[in-house]
Amino acid sequence: MDIHAYIKEKKSLIDSELGKYFSPDKNEPEIINSAMKYSIFSGGKRLRPVLCIASGEMCGAKIQDILSTACGIEIIHTYSLIHDDLPAMDNDDYRRGKLTSHKKFGEGIAILAGDGLLTKAFEIINPKVVKEIAVAAGTKGMVGGQVVDLEMENTGASNSLASKKLEYIHIHKTAKMIEVSVKAGAIIAGTSRIKINSISNYGMKIGIAFQILDDILDIIGDKKKLGKSGSDTKNKKLTYPSVYGLDNSKKRAKQLVESAKNDIEIFGGKAAVLDGIADYIVNRDY
Repeated sequence: MDIHAYIKEKKSLIDSELGKYFSPDKNEPEIINSAMKYSIFSGGKRLRPVLCIASGEMCGAKIQDILSTACGIEIIHTYSLIHDDLPAMDNDDYRRGKLTSHKKFGEGIAILAGDGLLTKAFEIINPKVVKEIAVAAGTKGMVGGQVVDLEMENTGASNSLASKKLEYIHIHKTAKMIEVSVKAGAIIAGTSRIKINSISNYGMKIGIAFQILDDILDIIGDKKKLGKSGSDTKNKKLTYPSVYGLDNSKKRAKQLVESAKNDIEIFGGKAAVLDGIADYIVNRDY
């Protein structure tokens, strides 16, 4: 299985589908469409929608039954990045090597572009998974993780609650949306509850591993490949390396990926793509 070729193929399909949702519309201001489209097509791995498609296909769904939901998940992810980059949050000037939305369009339009993306996502997400995705994106998931991430800035890794808070941040801010990406594909496919639970466990573990790698790359990664400077260190954020050190962080990420692959052994050879994506996550350099 050439996982890079698989991701490239599905990314092209996702980009093509996303293009359909951002055509100029006389019923909305041109500037908001331009701002939303700018961030949607500013690059990115499309990992979450690829995972949604891979999970759904593994469970027997047709790609056309999953594609709009996969795109909806990517749209939600993009909204979160716009807001994450704002001066009130991480205050980043660049994302994926391009000016962030608020630097390109101003803070007001950037906020509204994020709002527009979030609401647009729920126009196209399959009703079967609206609740699951809303919970993962909201205060019990990504938004809640972002809140604790902000609260823990400048507190220092020596805080007695550091490890507990760090786990909460990584699970909620990042892993919940990755978990729901694979879960949504399985639900749409109509697979059994036992298999959905196995896929959810897989998603949670690779989601945490993904964020650990982000923490590591923020320190040792090639800033040109990452397309931004290391804002975690600048903002004194709580990260795995700051709490556990680089070596232990790398070991933890690998352990999570191996455990995640064990969770989907129930699918046999059909799990090859998700196995490959798990390895891709822990071995990536950007």
